[in-house]
Amino acid sequence: MIIDCHGHYTTAPKALEEWRNKQIANLSTPELGPKVADLKISDDELRESIETNQLRLMKERGSDLTIFSPRASFMAHHIGDFNTSATWAAICNELCARVSQLFPDHFIGAAMLPQSPGVDPATSISELEKCVKEYGMVGINLNPDPSGGHWTSPPLSDKSWYPIYEKMVEYEIPAMIHVSTSCNACFHTTGAHYLNADTTAFMQCLTSDLFKDFPTLKFLIPHGGGAVPYHWGRFRGLAQEMKKPLLTEHLLNNIFFDTCVYHQPGIDLLTEVMPVKNVLFASEMIGAVRGIDPETGHYYDDTRRYIEAANLTNVDRANIFEHNARRVFPRLDAALKEKGL
Repeated sequence: MIIDCHGHYTTAPKALEEWRNKQIANLSTPELGPKVADLKISDDELRESIETNQLRLMKERGSDLTIFSPRASFMAHHIGDFNTSATWAAICNELCARVSQLFPDHFIGAAMLPQSPGVDPATSISELEKCVKEYGMVGINLNPDPSGGHWTSPPLSDKSWYPIYEKMVEYEIPAMIHVSTSCNACFHTTGAHYLNADTTAFMQCLTSDLFKDFPTLKFLIPHGGGAVPYHWGRFRGLAQEMKKPLLTEHLLNNIFFDTCVYHQPGIDLLTEVMPVKNVLFASEMIGAVRGIDPETGHYYDDTRRYIEAANLTNVDRANIFEHNARRVFPRLDAALKEKGL
């Protein structure tokens, strides 16, 4: 089985974006803004948006199941206040849940949280609980920088995040550490802010003892871990100077990386530097990089072919494609076992 652990609903019907634009236009007068009931998207519209896009490519490229969450750049936690984010998160999560209900063999949900700058992360717990208990979602996306590129929140090791971590441990769900749109002109959203955040989140964990407090907590750092594999010697050396344990003990029981790395040398480096047990297959297709690589003639985000071409054993590939995801996402594993898979 090939499980893609990183999918976003980037092809949602246009009505979703139109509703959001109206919400943003009325931030100072929310009573004049759109009501949740004003957004009407039929099952047929959802089916069309998926069948002609993600599902079509999944079938063409040979993947079976996608862990599916709201569009990352649309989270935009820096816009409005907590109530703005709470309403928006609930709408986006419900749509992903509906997609999973319409295509249960191909999609399973992960939730965005209604984070907001300066607001206690614990306020997101009710949405987290709803998505796990009512929608059967198997993970969350956690934004370490709700300010959108200004980094006004405390690091992930700060105790203000602990209520979220306690729920993650209770429900056995991992968090993909994923920022949203950058509103800082210094940082391009997908080319800089995303990769900066991946690296920053790893370093925040390295400099702390977070996983002593939460030994079963799991973070998935996307986009191949940002700079982490490429600068693994730097991180090992810094940890050594800080008198931290070896990174294999300090972090690699809790931190995992996906394969949203869009060229063969990058995947080769990732799988050579990182233990195979820490690498999960992902494509984020119809995401940040959608074009065809002129050097290969294939789509950049057709990541399965990179794993197939890497210097890996068949056992390694099976772990990257399926078994690591089932281990990191226990609720996914349980859902598949219920289906006899």
